[in-house]
Amino acid sequence: MATYKLLLLPGDGIGPEVMAEVKRLLRFYADKGIASFATEEGLVGGCCYDAYKVSITEETMAKAHAADAVIFGACGGPKWDNVPYDARPEAGLLRLRKDLGLFANIRPAICYPALADSSSLKREVVEGLDIIILRELTGGVYFGEPKTITDLGNGQKRAIDTQVYDTYEIDRIARVGFELARTRRKKVTSMEKRNVMKTGVLWREVVGEVHSRGYTDVELEHMLADAGGMQLVRWPKQFDVIVTDNLFGDMLSDIAAMLTGSLGMLPSASLGEVDPKTKRRKALYEPVHGSAPDIAGKGIANPIAMLASFGMALRYSFDMGKEADRLDAAIAAVLSKGLRTADIKSDGARTVSTSEMGEAIVGELARLHA
Repeated sequence: MATYKLLLLPGDGIGPEVMAEVKRLLRFYADKGIASFATEEGLVGGCCYDAYKVSITEETMAKAHAADAVIFGACGGPKWDNVPYDARPEAGLLRLRKDLGLFANIRPAICYPALADSSSLKREVVEGLDIIILRELTGGVYFGEPKTITDLGNGQKRAIDTQVYDTYEIDRIARVGFELARTRRKKVTSMEKRNVMKTGVLWREVVGEVHSRGYTDVELEHMLADAGGMQLVRWPKQFDVIVTDNLFGDMLSDIAAMLTGSLGMLPSASLGEVDPKTKRRKALYEPVHGSAPDIAGKGIANPIAMLASFGMALRYSFDMGKEADRLDAAIAAVLSKGLRTADIKSDGARTVSTSEMGEAIVGELARLHA
């Protein structure tokens, strides 16, 4: 039985509650003799600031570098609104992404049949939806320099954020997009703002070059990012893989969340380059939802995005695609039986707690293995 090293970072708010359901899943895989996971834990975000006055410690970063994968819960909340900017909870997550070189953020948006009526859009618009938003994660305006606020005097200030992309950054995220599309419906939509941004001009140029150089079997279309947001809510099933930059990817993936019924349904994978020697890559897996401090400690958070994020770890880090498929099937089966957490509750369904949902999914997984 293979053994993998995992670093679990529950974080803040509902992070520890949904991470508890991943631990339940890990026990299941170990008990069944499917895989063994050696786990370590660490603090990140606001809880780390409370303990150490930083958002992530050097010790935890060292553990992240040594792990086969990092499983991340959530970070932040209004409690830490006034901490120093460099120590804000989100800085810990940004450092993990940057230092581990996690440039490719894969965010699937899948509408399970049982949840088609939970979306804010009409059933026919979202039923059967299965798309991926591929977000460049370590460049762009979130990391560009200079990033400053300058006092101009007379009560005026000037804030500067810098959008920067080099050719290699666009090239590598484009290649990931085309490779993903080859395993799906062979269509990539590249989104940028070339009409007003120089980075958009370069983005389109490089994506086009990558396509013509080795991926002409995949359909490529270019779309302005604002038009893409409109099309996502108009007819999202026209897309397969959307590839876009850090800022637009952040916004477009949250739009996609509402197509599925809830932010609590969206997993994500953040991947680095494949090591040519080990053939492995650094990776971090996290639900798209935030820390939701308003419901923290109430036992009502939806653990599906967290469990599905671990499913992505099975697929992309551990070469356990069949187990990932079974986990997806278990989630779909539980939803089809009418179990719902509060965020996706509907008429005629039974509302369950975080732990009850996790227990039901692992129970369904056990039946699939019987």
